[in-house]
Amino acid sequence: MSTLLTVGVPKEIKPMEARIALVPHAVADLVGQGCEVWVQQSAGELSGFSDDEYRNAGAQLAEDAAELFAKADLVVKVKEPIQGDLDLLQARHLLFCYLHLAPNPTLTQALCDIGLTAVAFETVQEGGKLPLLAPMSEIAGRVSVQAGIHYLHRPMGGKGILLGGVPGAEPGKVVIIGAGVAGQNAAMSAAATGAQVVAFDRSAAALRVIESLAPNITGVYSYQGAIAKALRDADLVVGSVLIPGAKAPKVVTRDMIQDMPDGGVVVDISIDQGGCIETMRATDYRDPVFLEEGVLHMGVTNMPGAVPRTASEALSGAILPYVQKLLRGQLADYAPLSDGINVSNGKIVLPALIE
Repeated sequence: MSTLLTVGVPKEIKPMEARIALVPHAVADLVGQGCEVWVQQSAGELSGFSDDEYRNAGAQLAEDAAELFAKADLVVKVKEPIQGDLDLLQARHLLFCYLHLAPNPTLTQALCDIGLTAVAFETVQEGGKLPLLAPMSEIAGRVSVQAGIHYLHRPMGGKGILLGGVPGAEPGKVVIIGAGVAGQNAAMSAAATGAQVVAFDRSAAALRVIESLAPNITGVYSYQGAIAKALRDADLVVGSVLIPGAKAPKVVTRDMIQDMPDGGVVVDISIDQGGCIETMRATDYRDPVFLEEGVLHMGVTNMPGAVPRTASEALSGAILPYVQKLLRGQLADYAPLSDGINVSNGKIVLPALIE
């Protein structure tokens, strides 16, 4: 029987990131299968999981990140590594997390310089689907509408409308760009308020699905002219365009944003992959919105981090079967994982990253 890789779960250090990749129940399953699991002290606290829960699950507690990375063979985390993580990663490590390398050549080069192998959650595909991206897309879609409702309030700088309206007052209008998993969840949440929802996509099948979710959702093919027209009276715009592993195209132009009413809100879920809205830039929860062309913009790159307990539970359950394969050395033997490799021994291998 081959020796299992040691799993390390570090504390996330990206600003305002409170999720943890593996919850105590998942750790207990791994330990029960003979795996050694190290979790950094306090890594789960902001998600509501105590160190004692991890100890009771059989995890070893690392005093700090340096000890955690030294003990681990397989590093399982949520967000892409930033400088504190990069200082501790080594060529021997197998990294498994969200990476979003397409818009981040600096990080791509850093991983290559370290010489490690990195598998990105968002590029693991199975049956034409993205099973490790889907749970966070579901959450991001719902959070985007919750945030949009909040920032449409006048004290927040918005135009001062109740998105769903009331008897005697018209409901607001929500435009969704991209009818995938995130777009569907945004559309459902917006429709549930009573808002008028228009969703754009290039896929007729995706439009049929999104229209079936609620009677106040209309699916429209993604002609640029049609999008421009819809944005002229939009209250909330949600960008959710995804090309797996690649940089998102700029579907919404500056001219379209200029034509929106002042006090409107745009939220770009695809900002992790560079964003699909020309006027958008990345933000975080310390300062989530900015004003551009009279419109409030939200480009938080870890949108599900606002609900870390829910997000950690959903993510952990999704990634656990893949972690179990990786710790047994099955990376090369299981196509969804091997095809999800972004960097292999310091070499870029994901086709979308190779120019």
